[in-house]
Amino acid sequence: MTSPPRTTRPAKRTERTGLAARIRLGAFRPESKDYFLLLGTVLFLVVLGLVMVLSSSQVESALANDGDFTSRAAQQATYALIGVPVMLLAGRMPEGFWMRIAWLVLGAACVLQLLVVATPLGVEVGGNTNWLRLGPVQFQPSELIKVALVLWLGLIVTKKQDHLGDFGKGIMPILLVGGGAIGLVLLGGDLGTVMVMAVMLLGTLFLIGVPLRLLAVPVLFGGAAFALVAVSSESRMRRITAFLEEDCARYNLGDCWQIQHGTFAMANGGVFGVGLGNSAAKWSWLPAADNDFIFAIIGEELGLIGAVVVIGLFVVLAIALARVMRSAATPFGRTVAAAVLVWVVGQACVNIGVVLGVFPVLGVPLPLVSAGGTALLTTLFAIGVVLSVARDPGVPARSGARSSARRTSKATRSR
Repeated sequence: MTSPPRTTRPAKRTERTGLAARIRLGAFRPESKDYFLLLGTVLFLVVLGLVMVLSSSQVESALANDGDFTSRAAQQATYALIGVPVMLLAGRMPEGFWMRIAWLVLGAACVLQLLVVATPLGVEVGGNTNWLRLGPVQFQPSELIKVALVLWLGLIVTKKQDHLGDFGKGIMPILLVGGGAIGLVLLGGDLGTVMVMAVMLLGTLFLIGVPLRLLAVPVLFGGAAFALVAVSSESRMRRITAFLEEDCARYNLGDCWQIQHGTFAMANGGVFGVGLGNSAAKWSWLPAADNDFIFAIIGEELGLIGAVVVIGLFVVLAIALARVMRSAATPFGRTVAAAVLVWVVGQACVNIGVVLGVFPVLGVPLPLVSAGGTALLTTLFAIGVVLSVARDPGVPARSGARSSARRTSKATRSR
């Protein structure tokens, strides 16, 4: 009499094989080194930013809030406590999720920006209409457009991967949609943000391999548009001419005030600084001390050493983002890493360049460090998307292998 075939042991073997396959294929793979390098650098910059916002905003907060010198820093800390978990959560989401919502996010951000420039809900700050007030909430939709462009660029580059060498089929649609979104911000007059977004769009295309000859005409067109918008505003022209005038090399109370006192603050710090909390410039001498000119306060209180450390942190951030971009296995991963690299590091270069007198005053904050809730939240969210790429750069190949392993397991059970 033939004994019945054994079924229990093969099932256990299949189960163990499936578990081992999932481990080998990366289902339980820990985060990559690039993930921790990027995450650690970002968290360090956020903590440094909270400390410097507290120090640089003490005087203005006390004057505006009946002696409460911590109000601005507490507000920034609240945004950080929201933004860091959002970044970590975004770092766990799959690539397909971002691609599915890219158009939706871009459309929603553009609608909000239209409310800024076309309705009374828009709020003018510093000569630029770039804030939206909805009840008690006030924020900058232009910052949301930056994040939306990151996701949308990843999606559209994935779809047009085979046409990126063709200007008509590949580059033109990207420039039309991306340029249209940037144009909505331009209507509000925020020239500094427009410049950062334009550099992000064109710089991303260059980093992912689009030939420079295809980007020459858009660069020239963008430069001409930038010049036209600059000369259309008297306040912008004053800032630019003040930057170019030789009088700004001497003490001048006019439009050179901010440039001069930023320089004075850096010079006062020397090599070792005057000590944390001991800045003289923040006593109403330097406008936007906790925002656009926070690097000047860092240079004054922490000295040349502190300023070099901050610059070094952004260099490390650039290296981490570049490593993620290089190791990404998909066009989407490479594109979003390149976009965030150009955005965050490029904006940091512009901000530091303004404080050092290399550029005219453009009203661009220092990413992750300057005060500003919308900017901090959107920057952390965008970095979270890159963390989702850095966490598992080889997902596509392993996903295919994982599907093959599941099919093999099913075939074994059926036998």
